[in-house]
Amino acid sequence: MNLLAPPFLYMYAAVLCTLLSSKHRAILLLVVPVLGLLSLLSYSTGNHVVLAMLGFELTFVRIDKLALVFSIIFSIAAFLSGIYAWHVRDKIQQVATLVYAGAAIGGVLAGDLITLFLYWEATAVASVFLIWARRTDASYATGMRYLIIQVLSGVLLLAGLLLHYNDTGSIAFEHLGLVSLGTWLIFIGFGIKCAFPLLHNWLQDSYPAATVTGTVILSAFTTKMAVYALARGYAGTEILIYIGAVMTLFPIFFAEIENDLRRVLAYSLNNQLGFMVVGVGIGTELALNGTAAHAFCHILYKSLLFMSVGAVLYRTGTSKASELGGLYKTMPVTMVCCLIGAASISAFPLFSGFISKSLILDASAKNGYYIVWFALVVASAGVLSHSGIKIPYFTFFAHDSGKRPAEAPIHMRIAMIITAFLCVFIGVFPGVLYALLPYQVEYKPYTTSHVLAQMQLLCFALLAFVFLMRKGLHPPEVRGVNLDSDWIYRKLAPGLLPSIVTAVGSSVTSAQDSIKSTAVTLTRRLSGFARPGGVLSISWGVNSMVLMVTVMMLLVLVFNFI
Repeated sequence: MNLLAPPFLYMYAAVLCTLLSSKHRAILLLVVPVLGLLSLLSYSTGNHVVLAMLGFELTFVRIDKLALVFSIIFSIAAFLSGIYAWHVRDKIQQVATLVYAGAAIGGVLAGDLITLFLYWEATAVASVFLIWARRTDASYATGMRYLIIQVLSGVLLLAGLLLHYNDTGSIAFEHLGLVSLGTWLIFIGFGIKCAFPLLHNWLQDSYPAATVTGTVILSAFTTKMAVYALARGYAGTEILIYIGAVMTLFPIFFAEIENDLRRVLAYSLNNQLGFMVVGVGIGTELALNGTAAHAFCHILYKSLLFMSVGAVLYRTGTSKASELGGLYKTMPVTMVCCLIGAASISAFPLFSGFISKSLILDASAKNGYYIVWFALVVASAGVLSHSGIKIPYFTFFAHDSGKRPAEAPIHMRIAMIITAFLCVFIGVFPGVLYALLPYQVEYKPYTTSHVLAQMQLLCFALLAFVFLMRKGLHPPEVRGVNLDSDWIYRKLAPGLLPSIVTAVGSSVTSAQDSIKSTAVTLTRRLSGFARPGGVLSISWGVNSMVLMVTVMMLLVLVFNFI
């Protein structure tokens, strides 16, 4: 069974994929997640597939409830993305998808930091090909930026791992805490992949640049693997509460003014990660259950929204809100699935987002983080505006763009319908998901107070959107470029670099000339001592020499005593 561990199955399939025909490769992308899930469920709790190497014990499969819930949803996401991408016959994308999904599952199952690092970097290398597969100059440049940042995350993880091992003699991937330079470096490495504020731009830059199917796959794995890593290593680290609160708020502005709907969803993804990070920071059983549940639900409804917008992009060639509208007439199935995804991310009762987000909100209130709770409530209203309303409204209803595309291909519709069903099923029967969570759940989401409070929030947010639209105050959907903090390293730094290089070059040249001039002057003065009549050319008497030797010996004695 060791050789049939879930991550290994994906890697075997990736190798086999290079030898098969395009249709058989597509079948393989459906079969492997099913086999991987069956293999995963066959393991008992504990450590498995332990390999001794260079004096270290590497644990490739560590099964507990936290790892299990993430591994299950990763397997489901891999299967659904395989259905959605049935039409893809690109060997690069298919191989990259298998390696990427397998590495993400492997990272979740890793029982030590070395194994985690191996899978951490594997996800970075495999996923970049889903961006490059678009085969444009822009996607190549975006992919290079993405790869640099992802590899940087791995380098920080490796450096932290080495320092942590030097301090403790352990490579176990357990609770780490911010107790040393090594654990801080690991924390920052996790933070990059989790898209912490100011470390987040790679997400909005790269995900919309990927292929139609690549974006769906990317949205499921990288950031949620980072959330898992934080939950495993830094649960209860208070700074995460405030980092997460900021993450929930700042993307709202950018999502509201963004015209590209896939970039809107990327900002929305960043916002939803903030809820999970808050849960990790609080660190109680209720909060960690909320983080795991929200990650599970988020993968489903975010994939569904990316599938819907991706289907529109596939049929119309654009995902710009300013170029869409009226598509409900010819894409009704896609429209309904998009509405279900929008209701789920907005946490409407009877949809999946409601039963997971409530756990985190209640955990923040019960532990006295009232300001953070209020920030999460505000962020929830913002989510309804930019993802719950904006995405379906401007895609399908806002105005008639004149486009009459065909409905999404049948396999895309099947993938969306299954995902939409899961979003509703989990919302109606939350106990099914709660049973998978790391800790026993004694929580009832459908109480009168919960439902009424959430419906009031959603109704007022909806009224605010209508008011802004009627008064013409809502940011218009127009073509444009919105500046984020990545402008610093994408535009400002490259623009300043030539000037900096010139200034540094001038400074170095000036310093060289100064050193050279000083050396010439010093040489001339020293040579003067040896000239006739100079100090060194004077004949010294015996008495003077004895005196000098005595002084030197005294100095030696003094230095020895010191």
